[in-house]
Amino acid sequence: MSYHWNWGILLSPVSTGEPTTYLGWLFSGLWVTITVSLSAWVIALIVGSLFGVLRTVPNKWASGIGTVYVAIFRNIPLIVQFFIWYLVIPELLPVSMGNWFKQLPPSAQFFSSSIICLGLFTSARVCEQVRSGINALPRGQRAAGLAMGFTQWQTYRYVLLPVAYRIIVPPLTSEFLNIFKNSAVASTIGLLDLSAQARQLVDYTSQTYESFIAVTVAYMLINLVVMQLMRWVEARTRLPGYIGGK
Repeated sequence: MSYHWNWGILLSPVSTGEPTTYLGWLFSGLWVTITVSLSAWVIALIVGSLFGVLRTVPNKWASGIGTVYVAIFRNIPLIVQFFIWYLVIPELLPVSMGNWFKQLPPSAQFFSSSIICLGLFTSARVCEQVRSGINALPRGQRAAGLAMGFTQWQTYRYVLLPVAYRIIVPPLTSEFLNIFKNSAVASTIGLLDLSAQARQLVDYTSQTYESFIAVTVAYMLINLVVMQLMRWVEARTRLPGYIGGK
């Protein structure tokens, strides 16, 4: 193999004149990836829970809205959704809002579009997990909540959701991991995340293997941290008699 390995290139000053190293570029991209992914996960969890509940309420119109939402966001490829949020949605907004978005710095446009797109795309998947968790509960739990005088909302809030969330921690872990990996697609609209910085490093140094091995290790470390965190959450929240319970 004629490839010339040079791990020291990561500690070399960047050729653009910035006061940083190529490793600094990767750390900058890592920070963007983590920030975008965690922000999108908050959106995904909130919106996904809302539509997951809608899909289980005894109202065909409400459940129909949830079904349409899931169908739209799950059937359109993620990369297409990124371009829709970045290029199309600003043109469909009221003129004042669209102009405000277009006047933002490019980095802010990339960042906000990525968070919204990734959050809503993942929320459709979280919605299905929440729906499955609620439907896995015995019907008697809903009836018991209503018999105690709870409203429909209170029954979900105090009876169904606290148990459903505990059941779906394992599949939510998978979605949490996926959101970090899917964030790499945001580089297609210009976001300088971890994968984009890796490609930039290759463009300036031609050290392909060092760049992408470093990025691979970074994604593996993120996954290990997420898995350990979610295992701790699962151990703390598991219920006897349910999946994962003792």
